Amino acid sequence: MNQVEKLPGSKQFAYSIGQLGWSILINIVNLQLVYFYIPPADSGLKSFIPQMVFLVVLNTLTLLAASGRLFDAITDPWIANLSDNWKSDKGRRIPFLKAGAFPAALFCVLIFIPISQDAGWINVAWLFFTQILFYLFLTVYVTPYFALIPELGHTSNEKLNLSTWISITYALGIVVASQVPVFAGVFKDLLGISDPIQLTQIAIAFVAFLAMLCMMVPVIFIDEKKYCRSIPSDVPLMEAVKRTFENQNFIYYVVADFSYFMGLTIMMTGLLYYITVLLALPGSMMALLLPLMVVISFLFYPIVNLLAKKTGKKILIVISFLFMSIIFLMNYFLGNLPIPNDTQAYLLIIFYAIPLAFVGILPNAVLADIAEHDALKTGVKQEGMYFAARTLMQKFGQTFGVLVFAMLTSLGKDQGDDLGIRLSGVVGFVLCATAGLYFIKYNEKKLLAEIEAMKKKEIARIMCE
Repeated sequence: MNQVEKLPGSKQFAYSIGQLGWSILINIVNLQLVYFYIPPADSGLKSFIPQMVFLVVLNTLTLLAASGRLFDAITDPWIANLSDNWKSDKGRRIPFLKAGAFPAALFCVLIFIPISQDAGWINVAWLFFTQILFYLFLTVYVTPYFALIPELGHTSNEKLNLSTWISITYALGIVVASQVPVFAGVFKDLLGISDPIQLTQIAIAFVAFLAMLCMMVPVIFIDEKKYCRSIPSDVPLMEAVKRTFENQNFIYYVVADFSYFMGLTIMMTGLLYYITVLLALPGSMMALLLPLMVVISFLFYPIVNLLAKKTGKKILIVISFLFMSIIFLMNYFLGNLPIPNDTQAYLLIIFYAIPLAFVGILPNAVLADIAEHDALKTGVKQEGMYFAARTLMQKFGQTFGVLVFAMLTSLGKDQGDDLGIRLSGVVGFVLCATAGLYFIKYNEKKLLAEIEAMKKKEIARIMCE
């Protein structure tokens, strides 16, 4: 077994910048897609796709977005298996990062450049095509990227540090992506362009270019062969998927993760409704609330890291899920509490940001432990498949979350008729409570003890040779 070097702090930072890049891309789509294609009447934008409604509550854009997510989820195991089995002088992961960065940024931009200026079906086809390719190349980057966590981090604490770094840069990616309207205003002054559609497209192209540069940082600065023990797997795709879902530790993890992400998606999809419908506040408050949420989460990141090293990750994740479920339940009562509505909005964001800091960092480190344990136990290194299987279930959870919220809106989504929006909080409560209670079954102490024992055994074997 070849000795690999410990990843220095500068390389940890370089690795995390890749996360900043792809976070910017995915959040450009998350934040701008609906607004661009179904704009408010006073936005200065026009609709580019027919506003057909299916099954009462699902519009064209909802179905397109859901289909893109499902395609993305299905390709995860395929890309993971290719990466796990890849044989290259540059390693198993870095070549995929290099291949995915530019096309992902390109198709992120093309999503927002419809072919026709009219609301026609050709734009629906174009949006479907560009969205599918965007998610494909993003998966080419992201799945091998996450697989590097257990390979670059050689101890539980090192994996925790990497997870902390990438949680910070993911949150920063949300902030950068949310500045597209600001960049549009800057280009309006610089270029003398007044068309809001063209300005939005230029701003998205500029931010996506910055994202691509960030995604190339780990490609340029991390030598995978130097810092990773890269042993290609030869397990076929379906067998690798089967092996992953037969791991009981992973089942405890992924069921809780699926339930949490479904609840989280309902919460994030409904956030604007909670502010404008339940609290009767202007939607512009989101520009203050989201950065506030990110800043508060940042403040708790060092605490998360220190507590996890002292108490373990499992207990903190369980408490975070249960605490978040209570916050979701409180959404049902928004606007009816005996305190000012704007105070309710700030309290919602503040209390939500605290558990978000914990679940933003710790689950990736837990999964890295599970993947390392399996590799040591079986001799088969398929870290990519573990993170792909997690992402597969995560994206199913996100897709179902959007669909459930859309269906709930049929029960009321307007001021004075808001039952559906309020019930979304109850559904989120059930899902997050389920995640917390189910994850209790995961035996972290036993798994980490077995990892240490197997490592010592392997070191003793090498010294005897």
